[in-house]
Amino acid sequence: MPAVSAASCCAAATPANDVVEDLLGFLRVLSDGTIVRSPAEPVFCPDTFPDSHPSVEWKEAVYDKAKNLRVRMYKPSAAAAPAGNAKKLPVLVHFHGGGFCLGSCTWGNVHAFCLRLAADAGAVVLSAGYRLAPEHRLPAAFDDGAAFMRWLRDQSASAGAGADDAASWLADTADFGRVFVTGDSAGGTIAHHLAVRAASGSAAPEPEPAGAFAVRGYVLLMPFFGGVRRTASEAECPAAAFPNLDLVDQFWRLSLPAGATRDHPVANPFGPESPDLGLVDLPPVLVVAGGLDLIRDRTVDFAERLAAMGKPVELAEFAGKAHGFYLHEPGSEATGELIQAVARFVDGCV
Repeated sequence: MPAVSAASCCAAATPANDVVEDLLGFLRVLSDGTIVRSPAEPVFCPDTFPDSHPSVEWKEAVYDKAKNLRVRMYKPSAAAAPAGNAKKLPVLVHFHGGGFCLGSCTWGNVHAFCLRLAADAGAVVLSAGYRLAPEHRLPAAFDDGAAFMRWLRDQSASAGAGADDAASWLADTADFGRVFVTGDSAGGTIAHHLAVRAASGSAAPEPEPAGAFAVRGYVLLMPFFGGVRRTASEAECPAAAFPNLDLVDQFWRLSLPAGATRDHPVANPFGPESPDLGLVDLPPVLVVAGGLDLIRDRTVDFAERLAAMGKPVELAEFAGKAHGFYLHEPGSEATGELIQAVARFVDGCV
């Protein structure tokens, strides 16, 4: 494994150890394989977003001690619930974006979005971290996502007397029989792969008994898919856009398995070696696209292909909106409309 340092990325490389990849100044790969990460948060993650919400409680837990992987848990407070309403709430598992190379459940914009998601959707939100590339190339992030789902199932089984701290905190609020896996950008890709893995795990799964742990659907927010052939929205993307095509290509170079192209199954759901989704019994899926997103065409094509296969898929496109707008403007009207679309999808999955 390459050497990793958390030292400042501002240090100049020596002539014998040149910088071969520089990701926004926050991650650099040197010619000897050393990976240097800046301790500072990127400029697109300011600390001006709300760090609390009057109707939402939150806390952190470690779900994988060996890998030091954390989850931020959010739930509407009891005081915010209507009088006499003891109904448990659906659980939204959320994976952050960042091209598989950046991002954290602790970033201010992710935190602010999850606060509003819990409040406005009336849901328990579990924002889970995962290992990042290039230290941990794909499919490490998918493996961590699957590990989190196993941890969550264990929490649901132990909720009650004698439960650990996380299970106890969730027990009175979370309806583990209505779990939904959501993800933003790279997190949406994680959600897709978890759906395929889960649906491919058993040819004829037994019906879940009432009240048992069950994943009812998936929400892909502008999923980060790729491919060797350029789409129109990629080819026409302005260089001034964020992210632009050069940055997206760099994310793939740093996160794909060594020697793989963007048609690898981890990137392209319809690549030459990808599983035939027509044979996969997928649960309901909500796909969200942005009209100004360079990945817009891939996102829409993905939803349209699933629909043509007869899969239960919904497409919600936000015209005039760029990639990840709900993170850049978590308090906006458009973000509120997005969250209501998610809430309607959740309510419709019974």
